[in-house]
Amino acid sequence: MSDANTRSGGMNGVGGTSAGADGATLKSVESLDANNEMDRGLNNRHVQFIAIGGTIGTGLFLGSGKSIALTGPSIVFVYIGVGLVMFMLMRAIGEMMYRDPSQHTFINFITRYLGNGWGKFAGWSYWIVLVLIGMTEITAVSTYFITFFNTFDIDLSAWKWLIELAFLVVLATINLIAVKAFGEAEFWFSMIKITLICAMIVTAVVMVVIGYHYDSVQIVGQSAPSPAGHAGLDNLFTNFSIAPNGWLAFLMSFQMVFFAYEAIEFVGVTVSETQNPRKVLPKAINEIIMRILIFYVGALVAIMCIVPWTTFKPNKDGSFASPFIMVFQYAGLNWASALVFFVVITAASSSLNSLLYSAGRHLYQLAIESESPAFQRIGVVSKRRVPARAILVSAALVLLSPVINAFPQVSSAFVLFSSASSAVIIFIYILTMVAHRRYRRSADFIPDGFVMPAYKVTNTIAIVFFVFIYVTLFLASDTIGSAIAGLVWLAVFGGYCLLHDHFQNRDLKAALGR
Repeated sequence: MSDANTRSGGMNGVGGTSAGADGATLKSVESLDANNEMDRGLNNRHVQFIAIGGTIGTGLFLGSGKSIALTGPSIVFVYIGVGLVMFMLMRAIGEMMYRDPSQHTFINFITRYLGNGWGKFAGWSYWIVLVLIGMTEITAVSTYFITFFNTFDIDLSAWKWLIELAFLVVLATINLIAVKAFGEAEFWFSMIKITLICAMIVTAVVMVVIGYHYDSVQIVGQSAPSPAGHAGLDNLFTNFSIAPNGWLAFLMSFQMVFFAYEAIEFVGVTVSETQNPRKVLPKAINEIIMRILIFYVGALVAIMCIVPWTTFKPNKDGSFASPFIMVFQYAGLNWASALVFFVVITAASSSLNSLLYSAGRHLYQLAIESESPAFQRIGVVSKRRVPARAILVSAALVLLSPVINAFPQVSSAFVLFSSASSAVIIFIYILTMVAHRRYRRSADFIPDGFVMPAYKVTNTIAIVFFVFIYVTLFLASDTIGSAIAGLVWLAVFGGYCLLHDHFQNRDLKAALGR
């Protein structure tokens, strides 16, 4: 075992202690932090807004039209149901993080309770997934940026690569300055998103109260003119059906909503850099339900009170107009498209900012656990107490995105890998829930911690749900490739990690003469 493993503080025992060594009492954060080189620069305000940022993505602003078209008003129940399961995931992560808030990532608990093989699989897979998603996000940022300026008849498409480079440099610099700088950036990114959502909900409420009627409007991003209509609660219940487009479409809506919630676990990566984590973490996680009700359910109900769900029709290319743009244009705000795309830019930037933060911490963790002296050099904390080298390596790989997009054959293969990354996330969520079950049965369990209620039931429900989501990937032609690629990754890389760990342990036992 290398010195780097000792510095990681918890791969052989959570918090650097052996199982059960302090199973009766909670150790102080200060004592657990003996090997934590990170700066606890995030305060309650930062963590609360990082949690909000992880809950709200670009999908709500641009993709909710497709989900509404899929199942109509019943999509609200899907968002609530999936949100409850994701809350169970966060309670499981929160319970383990509360037990040892010195850990840099929840992946460490997979290693601790399921073994080094599964830990290596989860750690590397999750970091690769973050980099792949980062590549798609940087492309999305530049696309939204160009779209935003197109609303003012300014064409920046020739500068797409420069836009991507500039955004990545700025966000990487924010991550390198200090963890507090990252927290401040996320605070303001999230504030902008929240302001737009609240403004849209207030606009919708006023329109419903006054019985607002609107004429047919040509919506930005929609091929055909949107029909005239009115604002009212009756829009929610007219032609209501749980599965208006069939049960297959209803089932497919679950995976769409699930991927909208992806990255909700990012708040669990901030714990080792949070002030007073045992007070801040439970509050941030418990408020997830309220955020879901306000920012997802509230927004969707407001939208469908203004825009009848039957109005949402795909364009010829399969895209949908932004429901937010529709509501504001109906209200007479013709500059709404520019406003919404500005907010979408901040949402995508927030996502990329969080991805760089999380990818840096995960690569840092992998480096300090590595047996390779060369790779261990990445696991170094800078004078500003951030894993600078790991952040730079992750950012450099994300920067390959415009290069990959320049070659069609490479780009098509990349699309398959990036879509498969979403499937791999499901494996990691399942492993996290299984690790939580093992924790509850171990001597490490602290009954007076941030305990997940009725864990045998709630944990099982979450695992079954994640399996269900994976099965739904096989039901559509555009996701079956991701599902198969994910299984291949699990079999090949997962099998390699488990076999490597098995033979490594066997050789170690033989060397010790056991």
